[in-house]
Amino acid sequence: MKRTPHAITSSRKPTSSSLAEFDFFPLTRVVFGAGSLSRLGELVREYGGTRVLLVTDPGLKAAGHPLRAQRRIEAAGVACFVFDGVEENPTTKHVREALDFARACRVDFIVAVGGGSSMDCAKGVNFLLTNGGSMSDYKGFGKACKPMLPSIGVPTTAGTGSEAQSYALIADEKTHLKMACGDRKAAFKVSILDPELTISQPERVTAVTGMDALTHAVESFVCTRRNPMSQMLSREAWRLLESNFERVLRCPDDLEARGKMQLGANLAGMAIENAMLGAAHACANPLTAHYGITHGIAVGILLPHVIRFNTEAVGALYSDLAHEVGLVNGDTSVAGEVVARRVAQLLDAAELPTRLRDCGVSPGIFPVLADEAAQQWTGKFNPRPVSETELHSLYESAY
Repeated sequence: MKRTPHAITSSRKPTSSSLAEFDFFPLTRVVFGAGSLSRLGELVREYGGTRVLLVTDPGLKAAGHPLRAQRRIEAAGVACFVFDGVEENPTTKHVREALDFARACRVDFIVAVGGGSSMDCAKGVNFLLTNGGSMSDYKGFGKACKPMLPSIGVPTTAGTGSEAQSYALIADEKTHLKMACGDRKAAFKVSILDPELTISQPERVTAVTGMDALTHAVESFVCTRRNPMSQMLSREAWRLLESNFERVLRCPDDLEARGKMQLGANLAGMAIENAMLGAAHACANPLTAHYGITHGIAVGILLPHVIRFNTEAVGALYSDLAHEVGLVNGDTSVAGEVVARRVAQLLDAAELPTRLRDCGVSPGIFPVLADEAAQQWTGKFNPRPVSETELHSLYESAY
């Protein structure tokens, strides 16, 4: 996830013992609870929707979630038009196709049902439908000049936290490099967190999205744009995710654990929105662009190595995370290693790759990857500065 730190007004780097100035700006109402999808229709009406674009992906059809959402909307007396052409890592092509569909249906409201890809595509459509132009016009933050349509996000995974953020992550259809396009007006008015929707996830999706959320929690907690409010969210997200990750893998029908994972992912998304990320995300994006490695796998492989690299700068903060889940007592010098090993343990428990070589990555491409990673916005906020040299070393460590 690649987010602009628009909410922070101070450029001073906070330490574990000092407070930086900050501007906390919550954007989205959260409706949480098993069965809360039933409230979708009433919420659409509450926010003025009469003709709804429902953005989803075809893989959810078997689970029935889009149809259930459509029926809830129509039961409230609201017209609903379903676009289900979203694919993983949506590109400008997917947004353009959804935009044409939305225009033809003359919609005045948007609902996204699915994972981060559906959420991002829905936001992308909102940019172009209301403000015109192309996605590249909105790369960065705050470039939409006109009002945008009200929208609701209904995540069916516990991972990206996109439902809590104002960014659309859209890849260029030719280069496959992702653009982070953000604006407060693009944020969902409401996020419906219904853990019942996540039970249908395949085990691997649960693992990959859960690792993505864990990485969000860890990186947002230590990034240079951290602040007391964002760290409160990151810490609680880490606690919920670390203690329930293995549980949902062992017992996929455990609704309580599913709910805690979903809430943890949402809190981590809120933390990103009000802080930032770091080098694991900077390194992950080129891997996805060149090798098609799923984002959650890429950040999971890099995270232990980034934690070890960062320890000399933020060992005390990693100690806070370790203490939060009972991993270590007192010694900040080893806290980073303890947290890194715990992340690696979770990767093993999920049977996810732990080395870049396992994903077919060639060391010969490391200079190219490092160059591209150095251009990623997220790396600018890593707690220990990273240049192309350090990023190259991180790829080597993860190989």
